[in-house]
Amino acid sequence: MTRPALLSFALLFTATAAAAQQPAATLSTDQIAALARLDLAIGKARDSIVAQLVQQRNKKDDQQAELRGKLATQVAAVLAQAQLPEPEYRHRMFVIASDNNARRIFDSVTAVLTGAPIPIAAKAAAAVALPAGPVGTHLGHIVNSFTDTPNRQALLATALTEARTAAQHAQLASRQPANLDYMKTHVNHVINALDPIVVAAGPGLGYGVKRAATGVAGHIEAAAATAGASANVQMHAKHIATCSRNAVQRAESIITLGQRVLAATTAQDAAGLVSQIASLADALLNGADANNDGRITADPNECGLVAADDHMKLLLAAEKP
Repeated sequence: MTRPALLSFALLFTATAAAAQQPAATLSTDQIAALARLDLAIGKARDSIVAQLVQQRNKKDDQQAELRGKLATQVAAVLAQAQLPEPEYRHRMFVIASDNNARRIFDSVTAVLTGAPIPIAAKAAAAVALPAGPVGTHLGHIVNSFTDTPNRQALLATALTEARTAAQHAQLASRQPANLDYMKTHVNHVINALDPIVVAAGPGLGYGVKRAATGVAGHIEAAAATAGASANVQMHAKHIATCSRNAVQRAESIITLGQRVLAATTAQDAAGLVSQIASLADALLNGADANNDGRITADPNECGLVAADDHMKLLLAAEKP
């Protein structure tokens, strides 16, 4: 995207914010747009290092220290090229993390630059045709609508949206391993998306991965146990329930790690925990090869919510309304 186009996009959000009479951000839209570009440049270098930090073969203290030193050198080079001192960069990123209006502009500019929309709310989908009777009722709660979710969204769509929000903020937290306040801010956002009972305020929907994924597992198991459930429903139900419960277990692990981050007194203590959170948040969505056999299967400790969604689609494709 050209600089003029980027500025036009930023000005559009200025007008939107003013119209909504929201508090003005302490950064101008030009500064936020430039910061988004800078953060993407830093993120490109950082994501490679983070991917190495979470690998089991790099868990020794000296390996972690070497990788973090390499990351610090690369970040310093990017900041020097942008002529932005590190303390000012940290301050501006803290503003983005703590000011909802500034974060909206920042996330939207980032989405335009990368072509990857930031997950904010689950989009309503057309209702899926389902079998009649109790089996269809339980399946409908998973894929069409549920009574107590935000906007009566489907349980699985709610779980996926909350999980993507958690994964996004886990990655953001990992991008500044020397900034304790920044990591804590985003870890709070992660926990909010996983369980808003633990952290009430944040970018999540207010429902949480734990509650939504538990609902998915419960209703798919109820559908499979209902008289008249087809062999197709019973087969895929096992996989969907397993993958959903894997997500719940990973969410609980992330919350435990996150609480340790929030209690940390140094960035060094928090950074390693944040790396684990980022890895688990990705696995919560995409699964993990727990037994190192080169595959992610629908087994305990492996598949995640994406696999649950895949199996739900397979179930529906083979099930006649």
